[in-house]
Amino acid sequence: MELLDRYLQAVRKYLPFRRQDDIIAELRANMESQIEDRESELNRPLTQGEFDDFLRKMGHPLVVASRYQPQQYLIGPTLFPMYFYVLRLALLWAFIVCMIVAAVVTPLTQSGGQAVIDALFRTPGILIQTAAWITLVFAAFDFARSRYPETCAQIPGVNRNWNPSSLPPLEKAPHSGKPRSFTQIVIEIVMGVLFLGWLLIIPHHPFLLMGPGAAYLEAGPFLLAPEWWTFYWLLIAVNIMQIAWKCVELGRGTWQWPSRFLGIVSKAVGLIPIVFLLSVTDHRYVLLKNPVTDQLHYGQNLHQVNYGLYLAFSVVCAIVALQLAFDIGRWAVEIYRRPEVRP
Repeated sequence: MELLDRYLQAVRKYLPFRRQDDIIAELRANMESQIEDRESELNRPLTQGEFDDFLRKMGHPLVVASRYQPQQYLIGPTLFPMYFYVLRLALLWAFIVCMIVAAVVTPLTQSGGQAVIDALFRTPGILIQTAAWITLVFAAFDFARSRYPETCAQIPGVNRNWNPSSLPPLEKAPHSGKPRSFTQIVIEIVMGVLFLGWLLIIPHHPFLLMGPGAAYLEAGPFLLAPEWWTFYWLLIAVNIMQIAWKCVELGRGTWQWPSRFLGIVSKAVGLIPIVFLLSVTDHRYVLLKNPVTDQLHYGQNLHQVNYGLYLAFSVVCAIVALQLAFDIGRWAVEIYRRPEVRP
């Protein structure tokens, strides 16, 4: 029955989230009853080929799931799950591109905050146009295939000749806890892009990070050590990697259950900038602009600031390291408890 489980798993991906369990239970009972009736008629179990034919008659998972969708008027139930999936991805990528342009490209190419504001205000119009074009294309295709079925080609991968063996494999272990929603992953990506844009603006507008302290640092006797630039670009690289992987999860349709291993890798990579700061020679994070003349007056203050920063980074590193060790231990326990991977 593994192929049946794979089939139902594929159907589940296109069902309304709140009704998934009930629909799958009903569908499983119906299909198992039909299989038992057929095996009783033949007085033997179904062969692989006969089981494949049975699934083909049931229909492609996308088509089966469309029967449980609410009635649509502009786009029919057969195309609506595909339309909604494409629409979500297109709007997400359009929004990400708009945010990158507004938060990253515009500040680097144009001066002044008005250009960023103008780019942000153009985003809703771009999203509306994207949604309108996708809706128009799907509506036209649905109209053509309903009015002229003999001349309109079948949907690729959804016709009756689809191969059940092409269904994705079963997940190795059931997931626990509440799955991450589509809205949640979108918010995570959007916030990641906005945070990245904020980081990239900081060198041109240090007030966004330090507030009034930026003016004090500019006028005072202290300056930041060059190592901060290395830390800054490491932080940029880590954030880009995290955003990119979340986009990959979204594109692959695995956002509901993010990989535990990749989460551990992401947290481990996030330690690199902190470890770099801890390895700075003599923990010199802040320097004197004129060490010869100001050492006598500000030397003690400088030592206290650097030592305080070192302690702060040490605490942060310890907390992240403990979280990482806890995640690794929990992941190892889960792997050990799986019967198929025990030694």
